[in-house]
Amino acid sequence: MLLYLFMRAAIGLHNLLQYAPTNLLLRWLRSRRGLKWGIPFMLLGATYLLTAALLATWLQHGGPSWLNLLVALGIWNGLKFLAFGPISLIRLGVIRLRESRQRKQSSSAHLTV
Repeated sequence: MLLYLFMRAAIGLHNLLQYAPTNLLLRWLRSRRGLKWGIPFMLLGATYLLTAALLATWLQHGGPSWLNLLVALGIWNGLKFLAFGPISLIRLGVIRLRESRQRKQSSSAHLTV
Protein backbone atom coordinates (compact mmCIF):
# COMPACT_ATOMS: atom_id res chain seq x y z
CA MET A 1 0.00 0.00 0.00
CA LEU A 2 2.83 2.40 0.84
CA LEU A 3 4.55 1.62 -2.46
CA TYR A 4 1.30 2.39 -4.27
CA LEU A 5 1.06 5.78 -2.54
CA PHE A 6 4.66 6.62 -3.45
CA MET A 7 4.05 5.62 -7.04
CA ARG A 8 0.92 7.77 -7.26
CA ALA A 9 2.78 10.73 -5.75
CA ALA A 10 5.66 10.26 -8.21
CA ILE A 11 3.26 10.10 -11.16
CA GLY A 12 1.46 13.23 -9.99
CA LEU A 13 4.74 15.10 -9.54
CA HIS A 14 5.93 14.00 -12.97
CA ASN A 15 2.70 15.21 -14.57
CA LEU A 16 2.99 18.54 -12.78
CA LEU A 17 6.65 19.12 -13.67
CA GLN A 18 6.02 18.53 -17.37
CA TYR A 19 4.63 22.06 -17.50
CA ALA A 20 7.46 23.78 -15.65
CA PRO A 21 8.88 26.59 -17.83
CA THR A 22 12.39 25.15 -18.16
CA ASN A 23 11.01 21.72 -19.03
CA LEU A 24 8.79 23.23 -21.72
CA LEU A 25 11.81 25.08 -23.11
CA LEU A 26 13.92 21.92 -23.11
CA ARG A 27 11.10 20.04 -24.84
CA TRP A 28 11.09 22.68 -27.60
CA LEU A 29 14.90 22.53 -27.81
CA ARG A 30 14.71 18.77 -28.40
CA SER A 31 12.57 19.33 -31.52
CA ARG A 32 14.21 19.49 -34.95
CA ARG A 33 13.82 23.29 -35.10
CA GLY A 34 15.19 23.81 -31.62
CA LEU A 35 18.33 21.66 -31.78
CA LYS A 36 20.41 24.42 -33.34
CA TRP A 37 19.77 26.57 -30.26
CA GLY A 38 21.31 24.09 -27.79
CA ILE A 39 24.70 25.79 -27.53
CA PRO A 40 23.34 29.37 -27.14
CA PHE A 41 21.00 28.13 -24.41
CA MET A 42 24.02 26.87 -22.49
CA LEU A 43 24.48 30.56 -21.64
CA LEU A 44 21.11 30.43 -19.92
CA GLY A 45 22.45 27.52 -17.87
CA ALA A 46 25.49 29.57 -16.92
CA THR A 47 23.17 32.41 -15.90
CA TYR A 48 21.20 30.06 -13.66
CA LEU A 49 24.44 28.89 -12.01
CA LEU A 50 25.67 32.44 -11.55
CA THR A 51 22.37 33.42 -9.97
CA ALA A 52 22.56 30.41 -7.65
CA ALA A 53 26.09 31.39 -6.62
CA LEU A 54 25.01 34.97 -5.89
CA LEU A 55 22.05 33.74 -3.84
CA ALA A 56 24.31 31.34 -1.93
CA THR A 57 26.64 34.23 -1.12
CA TRP A 58 23.69 36.23 0.13
CA LEU A 59 22.67 33.25 2.29
CA GLN A 60 26.14 33.04 3.83
CA HIS A 61 25.90 36.69 4.84
CA GLY A 62 22.60 36.29 6.66
CA GLY A 63 19.98 36.05 3.92
CA PRO A 64 16.61 34.38 4.52
CA SER A 65 16.76 30.59 4.68
CA TRP A 66 14.04 30.08 2.07
CA LEU A 67 16.60 31.16 -0.55
CA ASN A 68 18.10 27.68 -0.23
CA LEU A 69 15.22 26.47 -2.40
CA LEU A 70 16.07 29.00 -5.10
CA VAL A 71 19.76 28.03 -4.93
CA ALA A 72 18.89 24.36 -5.44
CA LEU A 73 16.50 25.24 -8.27
CA GLY A 74 19.11 27.43 -9.96
CA ILE A 75 21.76 24.73 -9.76
CA TRP A 76 19.38 22.07 -11.10
CA ASN A 77 18.17 24.19 -14.03
CA GLY A 78 21.69 25.40 -14.81
CA LEU A 79 23.02 21.86 -15.00
CA LYS A 80 20.10 20.81 -17.22
CA PHE A 81 20.88 23.51 -19.78
CA LEU A 82 24.66 23.04 -19.59
CA ALA A 83 24.31 19.30 -20.16
CA PHE A 84 21.89 19.77 -23.04
CA GLY A 85 24.28 21.86 -25.17
CA PRO A 86 26.65 19.04 -26.22
CA ILE A 87 23.76 16.58 -26.44
CA SER A 88 21.98 18.88 -28.89
CA LEU A 89 25.09 19.03 -31.10
CA ILE A 90 25.29 15.25 -31.25
CA ARG A 91 21.57 14.88 -31.96
CA LEU A 92 21.70 17.59 -34.64
CA GLY A 93 24.65 15.86 -36.32
CA VAL A 94 22.85 12.52 -36.33
CA ILE A 95 19.69 14.06 -37.77
CA ARG A 96 21.59 15.93 -40.48
CA LEU A 97 23.43 12.73 -41.47
CA ARG A 98 20.12 10.89 -41.67
CA GLU A 99 18.58 13.67 -43.77
CA SER A 100 21.62 13.70 -46.07
CA ARG A 101 21.34 9.94 -46.62
CA GLN A 102 17.64 10.26 -47.37
CA ARG A 103 18.31 13.01 -49.91
CA LYS A 104 20.98 10.89 -51.61
CA GLN A 105 18.69 7.87 -51.70
CA SER A 106 15.79 9.86 -53.09
CA SER A 107 17.96 11.53 -55.74
CA SER A 108 19.47 8.18 -56.79
CA ALA A 109 15.98 6.67 -56.97
CA HIS A 110 14.89 9.45 -59.34
CA LEU A 111 17.93 8.88 -61.52
CA THR A 112 17.35 5.14 -61.89
CA VAL A 113 13.69 5.46 -62.88
